[in-house]
Amino acid sequence: MYCKKLIGEKCYLSPMNVDDYEKYTEWVNDMEVAAGMLFASQIVTKEREKETIETLSKEYNFAIVDIKTDQLIGNIGFPKIDYINGVAEVGLFIGNKEFWGKGYGQDALKLALDFGFNILNMHNIYLRVYSYNKPAISCYKKVGFKEAGRIREAKRIAGERYDEIIMDILEDEYESIYIKKIISEKNF
Repeated sequence: MYCKKLIGEKCYLSPMNVDDYEKYTEWVNDMEVAAGMLFASQIVTKEREKETIETLSKEYNFAIVDIKTDQLIGNIGFPKIDYINGVAEVGLFIGNKEFWGKGYGQDALKLALDFGFNILNMHNIYLRVYSYNKPAISCYKKVGFKEAGRIREAKRIAGERYDEIIMDILEDEYESIYIKKIISEKNF
């Protein structure tokens, strides 16, 4: 069962359900899914993934759930948060390939940014992506992320070298469309 913590147009964010560990294990061991992720070289057992989900569920990480079918499609969250300086890293994972290229990543990312800037009070939210992951880079740019830097030739895969790109967005570059609307409608 999922709870609608933040509701977007295509999906909603819910607290993670530890019982979903088997689905996540399937996804992270699918090379087509894992190739775009930082953990592609890891072999993940059900036990290890369950431990990972248990840890993630205690922090600011959310399940991404399709709004029409209540089907789990991935997760999004903040694996690193620097509260003193107001800087956080965001990570996005769409494991269900049926939902790729349909705007779910953008919708989930907008919800996470709204939460990060308006609830966690972050000033800068950044992410890391490999240069070969063109669909992800396109998604991030559409949401407003800009390239902040590169670690050149940081990833070797299939005999080729690729850059690790760091992209970020500042709080004044993002227009809240969810949380500010809730606050203004409720007249808190």
